Amino acid sequence: MFEQIERVPGDAILGLIEAFKKDTNPQKVDLGVGVYRDAQGNTPVMRAVKDAEALLLKNESTKTYIGSHGDPRYGQAVLPLVLGEGSPVLEAGRASATQSPGGTGALRLAADFIATQLPGKDIWVSDPTWPNHLGIFPAAGLTLKKYPYVDAENRLDFDGMLAALKEIPEGDVVLLHACCHNPTGFDLSREQWGQVLEVVKQRNLLPLVDFAYQGFGEGLDEDAYGPRLLAENLDEVIITSSCSKNFGIYCERTGCLIMVAKDNEQMENVRSQVAIVARENYSNPPAHGGAIVAEILHSAELAAIWREELTEMRDRINTLRRDFVEALKPYGLDQKYACVAEQRGMFSYTGLTPEQVDRLRDEFGIYMVRSGRANVAGFSQENLPYLAKAIAAVN
Repeated sequence: MFEQIERVPGDAILGLIEAFKKDTNPQKVDLGVGVYRDAQGNTPVMRAVKDAEALLLKNESTKTYIGSHGDPRYGQAVLPLVLGEGSPVLEAGRASATQSPGGTGALRLAADFIATQLPGKDIWVSDPTWPNHLGIFPAAGLTLKKYPYVDAENRLDFDGMLAALKEIPEGDVVLLHACCHNPTGFDLSREQWGQVLEVVKQRNLLPLVDFAYQGFGEGLDEDAYGPRLLAENLDEVIITSSCSKNFGIYCERTGCLIMVAKDNEQMENVRSQVAIVARENYSNPPAHGGAIVAEILHSAELAAIWREELTEMRDRINTLRRDFVEALKPYGLDQKYACVAEQRGMFSYTGLTPEQVDRLRDEFGIYMVRSGRANVAGFSQENLPYLAKAIAAVN
């Protein structure tokens, strides 16, 4: 029966990894893979994580199941992190947390919940968006549509976005990036979030907020402005949160699906359905990543260390953005690529064309996705002069 199965192309980013490994250029640069890297090019284990794991190893007494909603301590820690300490949403008992295998797992839970409980609703995503969005939602049986986000000049097209949102059929789902938009790095301002809120209200849309990079933009609370604004002013919101990135525990796959309902009773109804969706997907989420996060956030000492480390990571990325533009100044390209310093998060839509990306790879050993999306964490003070020279050569 397997004879009729055809081979499909592999993931583009995974293909970049293999090509980068085989490249013998001693100055080669990897700007493709979406993980944080330090100045030495490593993805380190955070000090707070190491300390938390030591405590877990010492005190762990069981490996039993943690239930379809996951470890309650994890949910108790993540909800105020996302929605804010003293959040009126939490005080009203309107929000529910379900631990998931990464932010991707949370997105699939949301997709299956929408497909089963809100049949006939389409989902709208930004153009462009994270490529896996394009696979997750259709795989759950949802019809996926797009609204504009970046224009031909590689700028945030907020007017186009807002106009499109006003035309979305009432009751449909609209996916919004909370911060550090992947892949572009272009984020909404607070004023723009307010305008989106008004349109969502008018059109009676259901927002699904992908919150994968909390803390990588402006700060933990600053990055949460959009999700908190929506949750506090709308009856129903879905938020998918990830701790995989901001705790540096990528391989532990640690995410959370947060459902916000009109009141506590409706929240409990929704929560019961989410448990079934989780049960049918993977039964119980993996425990270790959630236990690390809970251990850190329930400890004032470890939480302070973690916040300090996250601040260092964020500041490094934002500094590299500015330094990249500065490195292009001698070539007269600083204005052309000024958007890189304005963007936030690990990723940047550089404005490089597919042909320029190909030349950077073939002639200079610089690897990134052909859309021109670069992982800014792959920049370093050592490779910026080389990058600037190479980019000038292909312009």
